[in-house]
Order: sequence, then structure tokens, then C-alpha cells
Amino acid sequence: MTTRGCFLLVAVLGVLGSTSSRAQPAAAGDGGLGERIAAIKQSLAVSQQNLRTYQWIETTAVSVNGEEKSRTQNTCYYGADGKLQKVPLSATPPPASKPGLRGKIIASKKAELSDSMKQAVALVKTYVPPDPFLLQRCKDAGKVAIEILQPGKVIRLVFRDYRLPGDFLAISLDVTSNKLLGFNVSSYLGQPSSPVTMDAQLGSLNDGTTYPANINLTAKSAGISVAITNTGYRKMN
Repeated sequence: MTTRGCFLLVAVLGVLGSTSSRAQPAAAGDGGLGERIAAIKQSLAVSQQNLRTYQWIETTAVSVNGEEKSRTQNTCYYGADGKLQKVPLSATPPPASKPGLRGKIIASKKAELSDSMKQAVALVKTYVPPDPFLLQRCKDAGKVAIEILQPGKVIRLVFRDYRLPGDFLAISLDVTSNKLLGFNVSSYLGQPSSPVTMDAQLGSLNDGTTYPANINLTAKSAGISVAITNTGYRKMN
């Protein structure tokens, strides 16, 4: 082999060796992945338990093609049976109906739109807060990936086929404290041709409890967007 050939061979082997060393953390990261998922499940469990001692105000605004169609406010708290209770504070009154055939057509379209809006709001509840069982199912199926957002500080765990085939739930995590920062979702209403994206920013109470401070869902094909804000957390007597 010529001197030039030797140099090329050494260079190739060096690149392969470097690539292999970078891949090792990912290949050997299963234990770390398991620890991260365990930390997420623990944080979710503690926060959900703590939230049972709070009450707060939930504001939900639903818009269609950029125009707000409804806004509701509820006082929320967990009852003695462990179920979330919502007491209405205010709501946008329904518009007056129009007479005749045109009125019936408009009412029918509004009913269809109302159903889609309700489905969009209901979809939020299936992803926030994340279900520990579904997180573990993705882990067991090998459908979890780690993305580095800020080296040594913030990562994102992406759970694919989390609830529906082809969807994903991504959870951002501060690795220095195992504190949950937020969720991102890619899903759909009914079928994949009706895609939905959602992001949730988490807030933190004085005792460290995390909660979904702001949730924004967009169903682009239907022109529907849902914004949910949770505020005014206080301990119940």
C-alpha cells in the first residue's frame, strides 16, 4: 500500500471510530431513558396528587378561522370521589337563531361546528396530563427517542404512537432537576387527514407542583383553535 493509501485508511478508520463513540451513548442510553421516564411518571404522580388540594380557574376560548366563538370560565377542584369538578363562572351566550330554511341550514352548520369544537376540547384531555401507562407502553415498544434541546440542561422525550397510530407526545424535561417544562403533541381528530397540533406550557406552584398553565391546540383543517388557561391556584380549606 502506498503512503497516500495508508493515510486514507487511517483517516477512514478515525472517522468510523469517532462515529462509533458518539453512537454509544444512544445505544447504551436505555438505562438513562428508563430513569428519565421513571422521573417523569413520579413527577406527574406527585403533582396530580398535590393538585387535589387546590382549586383554580380554567378559561377556555375556542376560535374558528381566527374569530373567537366561545369563551367559558370554570372553577375547578377535585371532589371527595377523586373526580375533577367544574363549576361554571361565565360563558358566551349562544347567538339568536334565524327563522326559516336559512336558519335551519345555519343551525345545522353550527351544530357540526360545535361537535368539532367539543371534539377538539375533549382531545386536549386525552393528552394533558400524560398517562403513565401509555408512557410505559411506548417505552416497552421501543418507541421513545431523546432529543437534546440544551446540552446538559434540557432534553425532550418523544413518545411515538402514544395514544393513536402515527401520533406523538413530546415531554420537555430539565435534566438538572427532573422538572417537567412542557408538552408538545401531534395528533388528529378522527382520522389522520384532520391533523391537530398542541403545546402546553407548565407552571409551578410554591410547593413545586407543576400544572398546565397554558394549552394551545390547533386543528388547521377545521380552522379551529382552542386556548386553555389555568390561573388563580389556591389551597382549599
